[in-house]
Amino acid sequence: MTTTTGHDVPAIELTAARRQLVLFVVVLSSAAYNAATFTATAILPQMQGAMAATQDEISWTVTFNILATAVVTPMTGWLIASFGRRTVMVWSLAGFTTASLLCGLARGLDDLVLWRVLQGAAGAPLLPLGQTLILDVFPRRQHAWAIAVFGMANTAGPIIGPMLAGVLSDYYGWRWGFYMIVPVAMLATIGTRLILPEEDERHPTSLDWTGFLSLSVAVAAMQIILARGQRLDWFESNEIIVATFVGAIAFYVFIAHSLTARNPFLDLRILLDRNFALGLLLVGMFGMVNFTPMVLLPPLLQAHLGYTDRLIGIMVGWRGVGVAAGFFLVMMMGRLDPRVTMVIGFGVQILSGMWLMAITLDADFGTFAINAFLQGTAVGLIWAPIATTAFWTLPASSRAEATSIFHLTRNIASSFFISVCVAEVVRATGANYSRLVENVTPYSKQHLLGPAMGAWNVETLSGLASLSKEINRQAALIAYTNVFYIYTLISLSAIPLALLVKRAQVR
Repeated sequence: MTTTTGHDVPAIELTAARRQLVLFVVVLSSAAYNAATFTATAILPQMQGAMAATQDEISWTVTFNILATAVVTPMTGWLIASFGRRTVMVWSLAGFTTASLLCGLARGLDDLVLWRVLQGAAGAPLLPLGQTLILDVFPRRQHAWAIAVFGMANTAGPIIGPMLAGVLSDYYGWRWGFYMIVPVAMLATIGTRLILPEEDERHPTSLDWTGFLSLSVAVAAMQIILARGQRLDWFESNEIIVATFVGAIAFYVFIAHSLTARNPFLDLRILLDRNFALGLLLVGMFGMVNFTPMVLLPPLLQAHLGYTDRLIGIMVGWRGVGVAAGFFLVMMMGRLDPRVTMVIGFGVQILSGMWLMAITLDADFGTFAINAFLQGTAVGLIWAPIATTAFWTLPASSRAEATSIFHLTRNIASSFFISVCVAEVVRATGANYSRLVENVTPYSKQHLLGPAMGAWNVETLSGLASLSKEINRQAALIAYTNVFYIYTLISLSAIPLALLVKRAQVR
């Protein structure tokens, strides 16, 4: 194995067969990590009942996992420089596998929260390191294809993991939601140890503790605000006020220190690279519109249209089919200008958003399934071009650090937008309900219809209850429509940015 430089020469030269094996173990590890990240949300009710925990207490199993991931992700570049790609990958997978097993064996809530922290911290480097390996191992002409395969794992894991965990937890208990991750993660660990090449040289550096700690505190504070803001009524809570103040001070210290230190924790000069800066904006927008429909649509379908968990699972499955279709289209359009592919992808995203904006509570299952398929296709079309063009003009030596910032940006943007959307749904539903009930009086024209009003009879308690329920459904639909409007607007705003990306010349 040799390390070279050049426009279409990979940073790490391997045989074609070994490249495919590297891609296999990277995909396997990414799929396991992504599945575990979202599995806990699917089995949260079962864990809450089994541990006799309140909703606030059990939510920490998700919140602390996100915090640990957010804190450790920016360390990926330093870890690789100090210990090497293979060492970091093997130990990260080993720690993640062990933590997943311990989560299933947890005897109480305290144990489970602790092992979830370890699971998030150990697995945090897997995504940025996996993307770095793909960019280093494959020549540039194959980046779009390899990143598309890698992207399938990143999007399939959050879809398949919760679905499978839900089925296993129904039959065998919530612990199997974690146990199912272990064999896949073990296979990835063994494969990584045997297949990944050992680096010829390393460049160990001392950790910039000021930069690391200030960024960690800032990111942790932001995640606490986003995870608990809605539950605590935002700035009506002292906890959110304190977290905001501490996070703002820590972020200021991080920026000031990074711009003045000789060897900062994260070299912000990479933001001067045009493609990478645009890539961060685009991946932030991608993060906003990627998982938001998966969070918003199930409650809408279950609470207001009466869909069962099985039907919702099938709808999510159609999104997965769309993701696969999108990635296959990217592979087929490998020679096409990636800016065109991104524009097409965001165009499909806009189409799905406009369709959701016009949807009614009488829509059938096929409508939501086809829309979910379009959402997935858009994800497949968008991810690979963003993940490749963002790093085209960066030197290979900066990739590890850049990919950690890249994935951190996507995760924070996703958490931020989901929190904003949930808050808007709650706020707008209450506000719209108040406005709609103002029109309900014995003198409203609708009541002149008499028998045609059916159960909506203001003269009986049951009639008033039915009418109130229907008004709440319509108020919620208006609130969800507002969110889908924002979703569509963000997708539309991404198109001009995609056209500004500079295409690197492969020679």
